[in-house]
Amino acid sequence: MKIAVVGTGYVGLVTGTCFAETGNHVTCVDIDEKKVNKLQQGIITIYEPGLEVLFERNIRQKRLEFTTSLKEGIKGADVIFLALPTPPGEDGSADLKYILKVADDLGSILEQYAVIVDKSTVPVGTAEKVTQAISKNAKVEFDVVSNPEFLREGVAVDDFMKPDRVVIGTESVKAKKIMETLYAPLVRQGNPVIFMDEKSAELTKYAANSFLATKITFMNEIANLCERLGANVDMVRKGIGTDTRIGKRFLFAGIGYGGSCFPKDVQALAKSSKDVNYDFKILESVMAVNTRQKTRLIDHLKGYFKNELEGKTIAMWGLAFKPYTDDIREAPALYNINALLELGAKVRVYDPEAMENVKEVIGDKVTYCEDEYETLEGTDALMIMTEWPVFRTPEFKIIKEKLSSPLILDGRNLYEPEQMKEEGFTYFSIGR
Repeated sequence: MKIAVVGTGYVGLVTGTCFAETGNHVTCVDIDEKKVNKLQQGIITIYEPGLEVLFERNIRQKRLEFTTSLKEGIKGADVIFLALPTPPGEDGSADLKYILKVADDLGSILEQYAVIVDKSTVPVGTAEKVTQAISKNAKVEFDVVSNPEFLREGVAVDDFMKPDRVVIGTESVKAKKIMETLYAPLVRQGNPVIFMDEKSAELTKYAANSFLATKITFMNEIANLCERLGANVDMVRKGIGTDTRIGKRFLFAGIGYGGSCFPKDVQALAKSSKDVNYDFKILESVMAVNTRQKTRLIDHLKGYFKNELEGKTIAMWGLAFKPYTDDIREAPALYNINALLELGAKVRVYDPEAMENVKEVIGDKVTYCEDEYETLEGTDALMIMTEWPVFRTPEFKIIKEKLSSPLILDGRNLYEPEQMKEEGFTYFSIGR
């Protein structure tokens, strides 16, 4: 099958590469000439474990191509995926200008029937808007389908190639057959392809991410309560996670969720609810609690130093919002860096993948280090923001020698409190 993917961001590049891997000819389109030039040269533009091997193989075998021309990119395509940004506006709504601009352009250049697929996370009713935009100038038949992505950064290739489920919103028999054929190689083990109407498919993505964000936030609230009651959130997590009605995943307490999906999608669903005069109280609470949770450890830091952080130097391990990615969007680390700088502290940081992205955002406001131990030079405390494996079993003797105060503030509960006590650290974690 011939496929076009418009947009070569995280979702677009993973989608295009993985569909090429199943034997399709894929052309990815982007208006960013520098990015397209890199991709054409075989230089991958995002960090995602396992993607580079597929990317290089499919370029070499000429199944994966890149262009800045929308007209050339969609020529002869059976399916055209729209994987474009939908950034949140000031009111939390998803901005559809990029999707609708491409939809408007498609109408005049479509030369044959094609299935136009909304792959981006979009509000309910977007399929209708895309259909209207294309229809203004279209001379051929087409169908617009909603096919939300459920990719987790760090394991996106596995998520795409072995999906738990595929959700497709369409009421067109023709489009349904094409999408069934396209996804057949990915669901050979029997995982479901679930067909529904477009609006239900659009809402499914928001509902899934908002539920998971709520689950995380609930456990963070339990963790905060544990600290006041003298309980241990890890024990509570194990106690409830073995209940099959609840499940083990997304129950780990920490310093809040971040990334490109959860914050944006919760905001967008809350805004969509307001637009139809529905007060979605749970989502408002989730957003408020998560914002507060991100800088939870700053209170402990201020308490330890009696509110005198001016001139202190803090080491920070981890900048990405989660391990195995370089994504810093809504990362708790950034909130903590800003809070520390405002309090007059200096910050030394290390992350295995995300430091270049942080440099682009905050420049030289912090000191970037070559490894986790270099961050400790001349510092007064260590804060852990991301649960990279390299941070899980460090040399505690080296940490203690380098810190002027044996103080660790662990936002991801990597270590056991009893062990930290034995090692001679003052140790703050979440909910224990």
